[in-house]
Amino acid sequence: MTSTALAILLGLTSAVSLAAVNTVVKAGRDILMARVVLSVTSALLIFPAVFFVPLPTGPVWVALGLSLIAHGFYQFGLINALSRGDLSIVFPIMRGGAPILVAIAAAAFLGETLMPLEWAGLTVATLGTLGFVLRPGKLASGLDVPKSALIFAALTAVGIAAYSVLDARGVRMAESPFTYIVWLFVLDGVQLGIAGAVLRGPTLLIDARRIWRYGVVAALGSMLSFGVLLYAMDLTEVARVSALRESAVVFGALFGWVFLKEGFGVRRVAFASIVVAGLAMMNL
Repeated sequence: MTSTALAILLGLTSAVSLAAVNTVVKAGRDILMARVVLSVTSALLIFPAVFFVPLPTGPVWVALGLSLIAHGFYQFGLINALSRGDLSIVFPIMRGGAPILVAIAAAAFLGETLMPLEWAGLTVATLGTLGFVLRPGKLASGLDVPKSALIFAALTAVGIAAYSVLDARGVRMAESPFTYIVWLFVLDGVQLGIAGAVLRGPTLLIDARRIWRYGVVAALGSMLSFGVLLYAMDLTEVARVSALRESAVVFGALFGWVFLKEGFGVRRVAFASIVVAGLAMMNL
């Protein structure tokens, strides 16, 4: 299997597990605590690996620090978006807006370029994901989502674009990509744990105990999703991997329909087909 084919497989694996993670988090109702338990559990599970990977160098520590800021911004947008809207509505907005931003940022900061057909495929996939949120019979001005959820979903997309480029740069700088992956999970768990303690105070452990099952299951899925994503970024262009991962909007809508009893319907099946067509243009 070539490195590009492996990157495509890893990107699709990341997409399915990403959609599953967000479905579990949404099902837990308390979005903040589910994300806190997810991040802290991931950090604890992966922490022993720090003794088996090379230590980050000075520049890699800086890259990790910048990435943590972007991940914090992403978590802020994600928690608020999922708290205000259905998964099958806000998920396509936050994930659908990210690939085009990632492609632009990767061209500007990583020197990556896409061929015209790849740009066309990226545009088609992005429009397809955003189409999930349109009301039936309405123009693009009629969005089937509360305004506050739309704003936070858009902020989440910006956060995704920021951490995608920063993490791609960091994972390529590290002596081993696993060094960056391991330390990012550990530090993100510390960051979310502190945030949870500040926001929930004395009720932190009580709230965590109520939601821990959702958080632990989501943590396992998150480690798989983000770990394979970072490894794929070490194999091929960031924009290509990001676009593949955003096929998660299709799986997210399906999971929301099947497990959370949210609406899906023929209209969103059609837009899912557009997403797949755009991804095919980029990767085949």
